[in-house]
Amino acid sequence: MIETAEQLIPAIFNVSDSDFEECCLQIFQFQLNNNNIYQKYYQQFKPGSVQNATITSIPFLPVSFFKTHDVVSTEKPAQQIFTSSGTTGMVSARHLVPDLSVYEQSFMQTFRLFYGDPADYAFFCLLPGYMERPGSSLIYMAEKLIEASGQTEGGFFLQAAGDLIARLQTREALGKKSFLLGVSFALLDFAEQHAFLLRHTIVMETGGMKGRRREMTRMELHQTLQQAFSVPAIHSEYGMTELLSQGYSLGDGLYRCPPWMKVLVRAEDDPRKVSATGSGLLCIIDLANIYSCAFIETGDIGKVYPDGSFEVLGRMDNSDIRGCSLLVV
Repeated sequence: MIETAEQLIPAIFNVSDSDFEECCLQIFQFQLNNNNIYQKYYQQFKPGSVQNATITSIPFLPVSFFKTHDVVSTEKPAQQIFTSSGTTGMVSARHLVPDLSVYEQSFMQTFRLFYGDPADYAFFCLLPGYMERPGSSLIYMAEKLIEASGQTEGGFFLQAAGDLIARLQTREALGKKSFLLGVSFALLDFAEQHAFLLRHTIVMETGGMKGRRREMTRMELHQTLQQAFSVPAIHSEYGMTELLSQGYSLGDGLYRCPPWMKVLVRAEDDPRKVSATGSGLLCIIDLANIYSCAFIETGDIGKVYPDGSFEVLGRMDNSDIRGCSLLVV
């Protein structure tokens, strides 16, 4: 019997397709035993036998619980409390993280899986709205990627002007690879005011207009940015405060996950009807969320394909729009 999270962590980051379900069910039983909030939700869900559970029968905790409860599977104190961004008047979600090394391993291993060694890039992070507030998991990840890169030109910027422009242009002239990570409205401001050719830079948007600009579809956003910077694709990140893993889209509109993360769909009118593919409300298994809840119902509407990739089509009616949210297609 698994009694501690530490017993499970090595298996999480070495999980394969063939043993994903076994690892998932071990974490499910561990969190039922140790997560008071999830246990109560599970009981209200009126599930079947725990011993006969499958990944499509496990109840997914609505992400809104992170706004009203401390969703934890441990008695360890939090090293860090990540909080969600949001518009004025919204209640912020809180994610208590007792072991930041798990989060760091998750995003570093994922970055290497999709993009290679962080040391190959300078990271230019255009993240106004996140930089001005404490508790952003996106800022924490960006800080660690900048640190891992070892490139002194990178850093955080509130706007696309002056130093950011000069440093990017210098690296472009030298043929050095860069990573421009930005919120949607800031990248659009950049594109309108300082458009120039980026041959050696990956442009990644994290979503979110947050009332700063007219809402637009992801396709419209990407086409505008592609034209301004003459890049073949705009990359995207799918992440949220309540998770410790991210999915990435390399420009085709489809997100892909690291091995320890899987996206399922449930029927919008029936929380018990969950399937591995199809359209509906996106539910995420994030095994790295061992100290919290690994089974999250997101509030995002989307489609999951047979190869495990997924796309996001919008938000469920009456769901809060996350500051780091996906644009409606």
